[in-house]
Amino acid sequence: MTTPTPDVTVTVITYNDAARLPRAVASLRRQTHADIEIVISDDHSTDETPDIAGELMAQDARIRYLRLPENSGGCSAPRNRALETARAPYLMFLDSDDELPPRAVELLLAAHRERAVDFTMGAVRRIRVDSGRRSTWMPHLVAERRTLNGIEDDPRLLFEHLSTSKMYAKAFLDRHGLRFPEGIHYEDQLFSAQAYCLARAFTIIPDPVYVWYIAPSATADAASISNQRHKLTNVHDRVHVQRLIDDFLVTSGHAALREDKDYKFLKHDFRMYAGDLPYRGAHWLTSFADIMNPYLATLAPGAYARLPRPERVVLQLVRDHRLPEARLAARGLGHGVAPMRVTTDPADGVAYWGDSVPESAWARRELDVTDLELDTRPFPSAHFRHEITDLTPGRGAALDLKIRTYDPGLRLPVGPQHAALVLAPGRHRLTVPFRLTPVRPGVFEGEARLDLATAPLPVHGFEGTRHPLLRIEQQGMSHTGLLLAPLSFPTLTTRIDHHSGAAAHHVTVEPEGRSPGRLQIRWRPASMTARAVRSLARRVARPKLRRAVRLVASVLK
Repeated sequence: MTTPTPDVTVTVITYNDAARLPRAVASLRRQTHADIEIVISDDHSTDETPDIAGELMAQDARIRYLRLPENSGGCSAPRNRALETARAPYLMFLDSDDELPPRAVELLLAAHRERAVDFTMGAVRRIRVDSGRRSTWMPHLVAERRTLNGIEDDPRLLFEHLSTSKMYAKAFLDRHGLRFPEGIHYEDQLFSAQAYCLARAFTIIPDPVYVWYIAPSATADAASISNQRHKLTNVHDRVHVQRLIDDFLVTSGHAALREDKDYKFLKHDFRMYAGDLPYRGAHWLTSFADIMNPYLATLAPGAYARLPRPERVVLQLVRDHRLPEARLAARGLGHGVAPMRVTTDPADGVAYWGDSVPESAWARRELDVTDLELDTRPFPSAHFRHEITDLTPGRGAALDLKIRTYDPGLRLPVGPQHAALVLAPGRHRLTVPFRLTPVRPGVFEGEARLDLATAPLPVHGFEGTRHPLLRIEQQGMSHTGLLLAPLSFPTLTTRIDHHSGAAAHHVTVEPEGRSPGRLQIRWRPASMTARAVRSLARRVARPKLRRAVRLVASVLK
């Protein structure tokens, strides 16, 4: 008896992920369009994956199981093996640690049937497994329904390089012999670039079609490739794929896309490493520059010119092998953090990042910070740099901080400045006034005591993380900016028993360990009852019920 041909084949690739594989498959079994083939493609797992796959096949006749004879070390081989055996005219791919929303297959298939296109694509919902925070990947690219006659209609789509957000016509892939490149990482970037360039037409829908779980704190053996940026092999692999894409653009007749593709690399790929630079050692930084710089030299000048100035500064410092300075410049990227100092060329009055005028014309172009408007921006949006230079535990839950503020634009008048630390773990803020005293032009220092026991917490408790901010007042205006902490110091943990009626809390003070590296403070209710009531309070929407929950918390604490 001939088995009817399914409408869509969805391949679930997996490797040693027996715990999460059932969740991924369950999301496929819940699809509103049920006429699908589900292929579990196993990259030779050594855990219980074969047994789990067998149980899943016994539950649903639509499921098939493929097992590679040996581990390939990547996503490409298991996808390609499944692609070769797929029976449906349309194909999708799912990683075993992610899910498809219930209508994903229905919506993408409907877009195919509405108009003959080579692939359809939709929105990707991202969920952080540590915080539950939800966001949409590249939302501006999938905001509206549209059909494009080639990638030239919107080269920005090169930023959306996920293969899993798309449903492909198998005939399109077979016609061009399009398969995932094996033996390399970041295979999605090359595969997607090829699909974009080879497609005669593709349709974008704004509906969510993929759920991507982000685990930034995953163990080294479970971390995704993107979360292994600390490995120099990761840097090499990413650059290698970019060179392959560059070659393909030329051979396929799409060389005109090179600047757009280079901008995507600088804005997305390099930018991911840039945020990590403050946390890398001297040897790593040197090796990183040695791998990256030959490729950076090949990129289109116009791609650099499209970047925000702070990112161009970091790039140039890496290219000039001014690596300790690159670490400094990378702190606070995207948060308006000023350089420690600038140098003005007496010949033309141009201000440059750092303590010297660059030698080459290219370096002067990239390190020219005129467009930061350090001396002319409106005060509330001015650029300062606030750093904790010393942190000492005080009595109880107090922290004694020494703070230095850099004002390279000389925006602050001579003399002491009114400043304050601002922290809001609940609905009310803790404000700690202190003074910043000038020590030399453009540099101020001050001391403040931050007593965490005085932070006003909700009666039902608070569970979460906050980062103190630094506020400066001037002539009726205020400026609030990030407060950078030392990159490493011993983690401090204490218990606070509040006398205001709030529940007791465990409080941890630590360096942020990523991004700009702020002072990070975490609160956690000390008792099981407080945590349970806190969880209930988060779910209660009506004010009267909120007040009732707080009353119960006060009685039970």
